[in-house]
Amino acid sequence: MVQKLLQCLIFENAGDTLKVTIFGTGYVGLVTGTCLADIGHHVTCVDIDEVKINNLKKGIIPIYEPGLEAMVVQNYTAGRLNFTTDAREAIEFAEIQIIAVGTPPDEDGSADLKYVLAVAKSIGQHMNEHKIVVDKSTVPVGTADKVKAEILNQLAARDLSLTVDVCSNPEFLKEGAAIEDFTKGARIVIGTDSDYVKTRMRECYAPYSRNHDKLIFMDIRSAELTKYAANAMLATKISFMNEVANLAEKLGADIESVRIGIGSDPRIGYQFIYPGCGYGGSCFPKDVQALARTALEVGYVPELIQSVEKVNNRQKKVLFQKLSDAFGGRLEGKTIAVWGLSFKPNTDDMRDAPSRTLMEAIWAAGGKVKAYDPKAMEECHRIYKDQAGLTLCATSDEALASSDALVICTEWKAFRAVDPAWLASNLAERIVIDGRNLFEPEAMSKAGIAYSSIGRNSTV
Repeated sequence: MVQKLLQCLIFENAGDTLKVTIFGTGYVGLVTGTCLADIGHHVTCVDIDEVKINNLKKGIIPIYEPGLEAMVVQNYTAGRLNFTTDAREAIEFAEIQIIAVGTPPDEDGSADLKYVLAVAKSIGQHMNEHKIVVDKSTVPVGTADKVKAEILNQLAARDLSLTVDVCSNPEFLKEGAAIEDFTKGARIVIGTDSDYVKTRMRECYAPYSRNHDKLIFMDIRSAELTKYAANAMLATKISFMNEVANLAEKLGADIESVRIGIGSDPRIGYQFIYPGCGYGGSCFPKDVQALARTALEVGYVPELIQSVEKVNNRQKKVLFQKLSDAFGGRLEGKTIAVWGLSFKPNTDDMRDAPSRTLMEAIWAAGGKVKAYDPKAMEECHRIYKDQAGLTLCATSDEALASSDALVICTEWKAFRAVDPAWLASNLAERIVIDGRNLFEPEAMSKAGIAYSSIGRNSTV
């Protein structure tokens, strides 16, 4: 009966914009809140970090994402986007409460739900009417049940009999292309068994479904598993290609030719089959680990998923091994230019980035690093501070000057258009280790560069 009454109220106000509360102003929360505000909804983003909230009100955002800063400023100025540290205020503001806080890996690789459940507790402590609680954070299967139980426990402690719906709405955002993914993504997955929630979520995402219906409804547990399965599949493609690339080197084959050969098969396609020095970032490493841990908890040994992580961890060490081989295992006193610090282009995110594995190995071997990245310099300084043997450079040219060798970790566009002769003239020992296969081996060879890449024959 309550559900039907609520539905009637919705249909009476179907033309109105919605009010939405977002818990978390990190990558997912800020992008989600800003994009929803941009289509006319009134959004309040709440975070416990007072400094971050004050900065957001000034238009200072905590992450780098192309186009996001301007959208935040525009929608905040227009009054559609607000920021607060007051949880009670945020909970009272809207029926739809989106949880977009972090789920960092625990010591055993499982997702740590303490921040998600803290939000659930807060909602239960302050809600005074029906709420739709949306799990947008990447969470293990069964989390929605835990969130609802925590909310109901808090309501019981307050001696209140209010209704609450909990649904799963996993995000599928790529760093560096998050706004486009949110606004033009292929699908919007909603896990719920409530017709009322379906109606409300259709209203929430209606502007993004006008061309065609993007909403895919399923049960909650299937939606929770969908996010982990998607990231694990993409990570698998990357690790598979890196495995084949390592094999290509030993067999004298060219992985770039192999990539084109298999990518032309429409069953495979060209996406996520580029060989390289391993994946990193905030999603793939922790989600693969979390899915593997989930499987073990229910008594299933996920051999393939475990191998994906193992291959990736091994691949991150390939750059240093190639570099060490180029110097005959003697890196002490050598200065290495590193181009690219972020785990991928168009972001400043260095979480689990291959560059970190490389630089830490160089320092351990007694070498020095001169590093440059178009966007991740502040993040690198935040992580390593005044690390001995690390010089952060203002330009790629500065990093190259007086260096013995160059290692490329990230495929920024600015690194692609390099004259091999100029490169050779600026390296003391003319050694280039290309972790993203940006250059042609033949051109490097003609310039007299000892060039090593991923899955292709090296030049000497």
